[in-house]
Amino acid sequence: MKDNIDIVLTPNVLSLDDCQAYVSEDSVGGIVHFVGTVRNETKGNTVQKLDFEAYEPMAISEMRKIAEQAIEKFDVKKIAIHHRVGTLMVGEVPVIIAVSAAHRVAAFEACQYAIDTLKETVPIWKKEYFEDGEVWVSATP
Repeated sequence: MKDNIDIVLTPNVLSLDDCQAYVSEDSVGGIVHFVGTVRNETKGNTVQKLDFEAYEPMAISEMRKIAEQAIEKFDVKKIAIHHRVGTLMVGEVPVIIAVSAAHRVAAFEACQYAIDTLKETVPIWKKEYFEDGEVWVSATP
């Protein structure tokens, strides 16, 4: 296991402080975070809650692969990818990505690459609940 990658898939509340602490070190000049939150509206419908399900072994493997690719492509120092599963209410955090690099551009690019690729390739599924029903959502809105 590489000591520059931290992958977490959990039903527990995610911590931005934990991600920040993991990627911080004296050799970095930039740290970028992406914090995804459950919003209260999708396509004009009021969202009550979301359920996230994952095929855990493959999800963890794919998140690690994304982290490895980001490190190689963008020359980042450390990356943390944390994702929650289970039921989340509006305002809660289902995903945090933190990236550190010597330079800010690499950190920004790697962070965007990580969240975009995660949504496209990682087997984590989202079900949205509305006042009048629910729907499984595709990876990209």
